[in-house]
Amino acid sequence: MIHVAVFGYGTVGKGVAEVIDRNNDIVSSASGDKVSVKYILDLLDFPGDPNEAKIVHDVNVIISDPEVSIICETMGGTGAAYKFTKAALEQGKSVCTSNKELVAKHGAELMKLAKANGCAYLFEASVGGGIPILRTLTTALTAERITQIAGILNGTTNFILTKMEEEGAGFDETLKKAQELGYAEADPTADIEGHDTARKISILADIMSGHFTDSDNVPTTGISGIDKSDIALASKAGFKIRLLGIADRADDDSVSTVVAPFMLSKSHPLAGVCDVFNAIFVTGNMLGETMYYGKGAGSLATASAVVADVIDAARKGSSTMYPGWDDVPVKARNAAGEKHRYMVRFDAGNSDKARALFEGAEEIGVCEGKFGLITGPADRIDTGNGIVENVIEIYE
Repeated sequence: MIHVAVFGYGTVGKGVAEVIDRNNDIVSSASGDKVSVKYILDLLDFPGDPNEAKIVHDVNVIISDPEVSIICETMGGTGAAYKFTKAALEQGKSVCTSNKELVAKHGAELMKLAKANGCAYLFEASVGGGIPILRTLTTALTAERITQIAGILNGTTNFILTKMEEEGAGFDETLKKAQELGYAEADPTADIEGHDTARKISILADIMSGHFTDSDNVPTTGISGIDKSDIALASKAGFKIRLLGIADRADDDSVSTVVAPFMLSKSHPLAGVCDVFNAIFVTGNMLGETMYYGKGAGSLATASAVVADVIDAARKGSSTMYPGWDDVPVKARNAAGEKHRYMVRFDAGNSDKARALFEGAEEIGVCEGKFGLITGPADRIDTGNGIVENVIEIYE
């Protein structure tokens, strides 16, 4: 019998218990032994829940039980989750998690601790939800030198941008709709300001480079500044707007990361990713471009990835660990001198000034009372001239 404990009985924690219960024949067969959830750690009691009898409030009940060999950490945050994860790994219990904040901040340390204690620290669900991107990078693509990873890594922002595009609605009303549907939290800051995406792209950059990328240092711009006129102007010019997390790797192994809304040609595969779906576009030096698509969030999609890690931990123990990364900060790539094209938005009344300021730029025209143009290659756009309202880089 493989005894599993779940830390946190929220959306993902309940999903983990459900996946193990509903697919128990599959999970147990793949693991090589019967898999069962023995404990669930939470502050609440959940009376009437099918797993009510498994609820415990003291983490030491789990940590001290020699029968429990695998923990599913779905608490979130870097407080108790970090403390409890360390305690479990120190006792030789493998930990499988969906906690991108914890992985982004302490992944190198926790993988090292797992190795020292003959267990595993696994986190497939921390980046793409149900998309198996980490396994792909660390198994199927191990012969590749990955040069860029660009991803739509947040379902909330992708839903908002898609609905603004489809319905011609403004940002605020679309955010409210996302909250009503349960796609956005009451406090959506981490999603709409790009912090969630920054954590995920930093983990992907870590895997790509083998070194540490601090998510707090990723230049990050969210989507709260996107106006429905931006969506309309982009569409008129043949583009869609998506929030991307991008990690670029140079020949000298230096890496740059960024999170921001980008303009994508409507023909680009990422432009077709809509609603709450996510996708990761990976470029290798031999294979070229590949894309991985699926549900990036949700109870069962994320839980499925956590349980896949449970199976790996049960079958292979410590040998299942990703190659990981050290805690040495990655060398920052020097992007000085690089030039990009941009869409620039102005009030329609400033169109003549805009033409004079960006002589020779491609004009989009007027939409929703705003005038837009696309610049030629430039290293940056001056936003302090009093007439530029918004600037969006074109992803090429």
